[in-house]
Order: sequence, then structure tokens, then C-alpha cells
Amino acid sequence: MIGWRTPVVLAAACLWVAPALAQIPPRNGCGDCHLATPAAPGKDHVLDWDRSPHGRNNVTCSACHGGNPGTFERFQAHAGIIGPADPKSPLSSKNLPGTCGSCHVGPFVAFQNSRHYELLQSGDNRGPTCTTCHGDTDGRLLSAKALGAQCAHCHGPNEVAPRAGRVQHVRELYAGLGALRDQLKLARTLIKRVDDKTRRAALQSQLEQAEVPVTRAVNAGHAFVYDDLVSNLAVAQQRADVLLSRLANR
Repeated sequence: MIGWRTPVVLAAACLWVAPALAQIPPRNGCGDCHLATPAAPGKDHVLDWDRSPHGRNNVTCSACHGGNPGTFERFQAHAGIIGPADPKSPLSSKNLPGTCGSCHVGPFVAFQNSRHYELLQSGDNRGPTCTTCHGDTDGRLLSAKALGAQCAHCHGPNEVAPRAGRVQHVRELYAGLGALRDQLKLARTLIKRVDDKTRRAALQSQLEQAEVPVTRAVNAGHAFVYDDLVSNLAVAQQRADVLLSRLANR
């Protein structure tokens, strides 16, 4: 029987469902079609995107590839897309840093100050580009060991630009950066558990101050200026140590 309670129940249901619906990401028409069409290429590429930070933040295929994600008509959907082998493509080795840099501004600005960026702009594709270290779509952060292995492709013994000690030095630096990030992640978790609002706010401010030189260190790494990376890591580590000490001494 439908009575006066029905509108109330429906309204309550809508209030309960609305937040859940708001969390559903917008459709990625490109990915939907490529996964559903047996002959369509790039299924693994789409699946990598789906599990990536780009997928979680709704950065869909058209942001990098172009095209029209609002239609399933093949020619309309692919209009304007240029393959990465074409020098004019936003995904060519030379242009990719600018494409990624439309969102990742800090790393892009830093990378433009590097010798590697100069190589790419000169047409020499031996230098690394964004996907060298971060993958095609997954936005991964390489481990220190994996990053050292990438450097060794050019800077290892008997390679095109050998630099004694560079690979080991890079591995050590990024191992330190990873450990520091883990410390700050722990601090972030502990700060959330602090009941006193005034103390929690002060600790949060300290955390943010520790994260500033981490960002600078990361940007220095994108410029391949390792002296700056070392100095900023040292400052960040000092601030992290003080913060963790305060958290330990309640």
C-alpha cells in the first residue's frame, strides 16, 4: 500500500544513493569501446589505465590521445588522433613531456632544464622521456633498483654515455627518497589519530613543511640535478625526524 510515508522513504533512499552515485567516475567511452570490441587494439593499455592514478582521477584517453570519447562511431571517435610514431603527435617522444606537463607542471618545468630534454628536442630519442620511468599509462614510480637499471642503459660501463658511479648513486638517492616518503606517510596516519585539534593542526603544519623540500627534491630529480636533490632530501629528513619525534612523545 502506498501511503504518506512513500515520498519520505523515497527521499531518504535518494539521499543515501546520491553520494554513492557522485563517486562513480564519468565513462571513458574510448576504453569502453576498446574493451568491448574483439578486434580493437590496446586492451592491455586500457586495463593498465584503469588501474592507474590516471584512471582513478578520471584522466581519460582523450586527454592524451585526442579524439571524441562521446561517440561509439569509429571514424568520429578517432577524428584528430595522431599515432605516437608521427612527430606531430602529442605522444611522440619529443612532444610527450609537454603533454604530460599540462597536468604535471612542476616536473615538466624541471625536466626542461635537463640535458635529456635537450636531446629529445634535437630529435635524438636516446634520452629518456616521461614513459621511460613512469610507464605508458600507469603513472608508476620506479623502485630505486629499476630506476638505476634505466640509467644504466646509457650511463653504464661501455654504453653510449658512461658515467662511473652514476647508477649506484642514483639508486642510493632514490632509495633514500622512498624511505623518507614512507616516514611521512606514517606521520600522516599518526597525525589523523591525534585527538587534540590544536596539536593536530600544529603537527599537520609540520608535515606540510617537511613535504615542501620533498617536492623540490623530486623536481631536482626530473632536472637530473642531483646536488639539489641531495640538499633538499637532507632538509626534508631533518624535518621528518623532528616531526616523528614529536609524534612519539605524546
